[in-house]
Amino acid sequence: MNAKFPLSIAVLGSGKGSNFQAITDTIQNGSLNARIVCVLSDVADAFILERARRLGIPADYIDPAPYKTKLDGAAELKTIKRLRHYRADLIVLAGFMRMLKSRLLAAFSGRIINIHPALLPAFPGLESWKQALTYGVKITGCTVHFVDAGMDTGAIILQKAVPVLDQDTPETLHARIQEQEYIAYPEAIRLLIDGQCGAWKKS
Repeated sequence: MNAKFPLSIAVLGSGKGSNFQAITDTIQNGSLNARIVCVLSDVADAFILERARRLGIPADYIDPAPYKTKLDGAAELKTIKRLRHYRADLIVLAGFMRMLKSRLLAAFSGRIINIHPALLPAFPGLESWKQALTYGVKITGCTVHFVDAGMDTGAIILQKAVPVLDQDTPETLHARIQEQEYIAYPEAIRLLIDGQCGAWKKS
């Protein structure tokens, strides 16, 4: 799909929002035909909300209680309502630390993407850069993929490779992976906008 109008993106995040910032920067420099319509977070003081507010982007906290690791119940329903209110075409997870459940996945089927700091299907789950170091691989990286009901199991959109150096610590390796994430996420969104990903469903 060659989008004539900017793609409306909603971002879900739980932390600092560095990938959100990378996407925003790419939009602002004119190389991504999109606009961010809202940012939602399950953490009341997440810095991603502050980043959004500084840019004049609607930023909402959604209380996830009573669940610790998933977006479910009332929080899931409120999230769906907010995403529909802002008429989001694409849902981008940027450091969102909760599993999505069936109602949200169904409401935006084929329109939710995530970035993971490993070359999936290797090292799904948390702190995958530490998993890579422990396992002893020589190459890791990051993956942009569609979100389904599994743990980092959705169809892959693109990947960026990162070498693992002999002197790497978890911190240095993670930092180099993040550098590639900031390139990969806008690039993946651009592929969707340009219709170069068959799994993409805008409506």
